[in-house]
Amino acid sequence: MKVSRVGFISALIYTGLSIVLAGAFFVATLLGNYNWLTRLGGAGWVFLLSMIILMPVVTPLIKKRVQSR
Repeated sequence: MKVSRVGFISALIYTGLSIVLAGAFFVATLLGNYNWLTRLGGAGWVFLLSMIILMPVVTPLIKKRVQSR
């Protein structure tokens, strides 16, 4: 598999995980008494921070997995 393909696949994985985490945060806020701005702002922060945290973790794992094949 090409290196550029690995980057694309890892980007799909960590973006998807970040969307899921932001969605989980949003759903969790539905249980509380929060307004829509707070829910959306918090979900946005969770998405951005998840992207920052997951990007350097997921990309090497995908590269290692591809190289082992």
